[in-house]
Amino acid sequence: MSVTKEEALKYHSEGRKGKIEVVPTKPCYTARELSLAYTPGVAEPCREIEKNDDDVYKYTAKGNLVAVVSNGTAVLGLGDIGPHAGKPVMEGKGVLFKRFADIDVFDIELKTHDPKEVIRAVQLMEPTFGGINLEDIKAPECFEIEEELIKTMNIPVFHDDQHGTAIISCAALINAVEIAGKKLDKIHLVVNGAGAAAISCCKLYVAAGVKRENISMFDTKGHVNKKRTDLNKYKELFAQDNQYADLADGMKGADVFVGLSKGNVVSKEMVKSMAKNPIVFAMANPDPEIKYEDAIDARKDIIMATGRSDYPNQVNNVLGFPFIFRGTLDVRASKINEEMKMAATKALAQLAREKVPEVVLNAYGGKEFSFGPEYIIPKPFDPRVLWNIAPAVAKAAMDTGVAKNPITDWDAYKVQLQERLGYSTEIVRVMVHKAQQNPKKVVFPEGEEEKIIRAANAAYDDNIAKPILLGNEQIIKTRIEDLGYELNKFEIIDPETTKKNEQYSEVFYKKRQRKGITPRDVKALMHDPNYFAAMMVEMGDADAMVGGLTQHYPQTIRPALQCIGVKEGLKIVSGMYIVIIKRKVYFFADCTVNVDPTPEQLAEIAINAADAVKEFDIIPKIAMLSFSNFGSAPYPQTIKVSNAVKIVKQKRPDLIVDGEMQADTAVVAEKMGKEYPFSSLKGGANVLIFPTLEAGNIAYKLLQRLTDATVIGPILMGMKKPVHVIQRGDTVNDIINMTAIAVVGAKSHK
Repeated sequence: MSVTKEEALKYHSEGRKGKIEVVPTKPCYTARELSLAYTPGVAEPCREIEKNDDDVYKYTAKGNLVAVVSNGTAVLGLGDIGPHAGKPVMEGKGVLFKRFADIDVFDIELKTHDPKEVIRAVQLMEPTFGGINLEDIKAPECFEIEEELIKTMNIPVFHDDQHGTAIISCAALINAVEIAGKKLDKIHLVVNGAGAAAISCCKLYVAAGVKRENISMFDTKGHVNKKRTDLNKYKELFAQDNQYADLADGMKGADVFVGLSKGNVVSKEMVKSMAKNPIVFAMANPDPEIKYEDAIDARKDIIMATGRSDYPNQVNNVLGFPFIFRGTLDVRASKINEEMKMAATKALAQLAREKVPEVVLNAYGGKEFSFGPEYIIPKPFDPRVLWNIAPAVAKAAMDTGVAKNPITDWDAYKVQLQERLGYSTEIVRVMVHKAQQNPKKVVFPEGEEEKIIRAANAAYDDNIAKPILLGNEQIIKTRIEDLGYELNKFEIIDPETTKKNEQYSEVFYKKRQRKGITPRDVKALMHDPNYFAAMMVEMGDADAMVGGLTQHYPQTIRPALQCIGVKEGLKIVSGMYIVIIKRKVYFFADCTVNVDPTPEQLAEIAINAADAVKEFDIIPKIAMLSFSNFGSAPYPQTIKVSNAVKIVKQKRPDLIVDGEMQADTAVVAEKMGKEYPFSSLKGGANVLIFPTLEAGNIAYKLLQRLTDATVIGPILMGMKKPVHVIQRGDTVNDIINMTAIAVVGAKSHK
């Protein structure tokens, strides 16, 4: 997966600068709320905390707040670039904490190279934070800083550059050694690199069972041995009596190679010289110590891991730090000790041995994963990592006496973790992974638009789709070149000049000749990119169509209906939006097509929506909305909805559906359970069917504009072949997401 410099800069600079913001968790709109949030109301929690210091965790955000602290001296392979230049990385770390474990973060960049100043600054911040994540601080200063902070502070301190890589790679090592038919205490392990990550990895490997004397470490000056006089105290821990001439010499007969250095320092010959069933962890990024292709070509019996996502067995720190901190914070541990790190390691190793559930397989396009040489650690986006590692870490903290807030109900804790993750919001990622398994041809009628070109380029690079751009060929090529993209990624077609025009016109005329259209009309329409794109899909020259960025909805949907038509067995098409708000996902239909649907049409909309929702690996629970609850206001409008419910239940008894009901009844599970216990909608609905276009359109647009809801769509349902309409003003990411949905739809249609 590649991104251009311009795309990366645009991502960080567009709209609100950077990647993070602070969002209040309590309302503060009225004078009364202001009095509660600040003076005089705020005095009450202050008094309580003064009486009992631990109440700071009860009345403030401290317990879920982590500081990502760096002085920018060892940033992401960029080196000592300083605190300002390192800030985007620290913000990014904060995004990962929030995204994977719902942990809030302030990034703290310190302008100093003096470890004592770093130590003092962090110590002074202890009242603010529930934990400290040290990041991108160079060795050996990082060791001194972490050791002193752990010793002097009562909140957990964790240097992820050291321990994150150690935990993930150690889990992989435990599994790889077993698969290779070897024993940890017998293997000879060679590590290239002697910085913070390498030292910490080796320490954890020793704790797991590797013999210290069997670890051969290499730094920029060669083999770390006892005759050298330039070693710091951390390297001295792994200095050996024997001496190797160089890395190639050390790797002869070795069982394991661990690379924490730089790219392309290991040759095929060096891998060939290793022992039977060699284990190679080439973790330098973006270029591993040896290319994956070269390593597996050198040895067919190899077990290989890298730091890259495009090869099996990615050693990615995101598998560790969010979940380790989650478990640590949830029991208010005073530190992250060795037992907690080992608990995380073993939990991660064990998870790779378990049967991978269907929801994870679907997220990766249906590809099978099972414990073996190409699956020794879980995938970074496996949601089970959260509710496996966090409880393991929390339990280890309790067992070792560093937990101040023990967990008593582990089942309830697992449910709480799943809710924190908001797993249902992963639906877009699910669709992207499905699309990547079998990318299809997607035609974009607005191919001259910069946003479309950017999205098409990303879809190609990420293996989501094979883009076809419609428009003036010279204009499109010029814009592609101006953006710095490669022309060969795109198929470009000009509807004005292509020879396909005649063929499409002939087919289209046969479809519409008795519906008031003339041959002259047809020829004119085939110069319209929307008609041309729709005919490409109808004729099989494209698998799906995505358009509407610069036009009104009818201008895109009308050509699709005339060229492609409604799916066999259906009478109407309808539109559905995905609405994600407060970590919950809802599907709104019909908000775009049918003005005042009949009961039969409403039923068809509900059934289509349910089937579409299943594509996202979500069980649809359908509420048919109105202004009454189960006959409380019998008017023609509500009776229509009630009749639609009966039709759905008759046609599709497999679906969970109920109504008519008011919107708050549908989404507030407590109200439904208390007032209408007879309803089949237990736990609230996730598919909301609106009685009219007016109601649906108003609802989604209000949510989109007045709340922080994410709205994706509309997804057009009921077409014979997939056509999806993006909205004017959609971002590049919106277009990419819709492209992925279109590709998955194309696979389903086939």
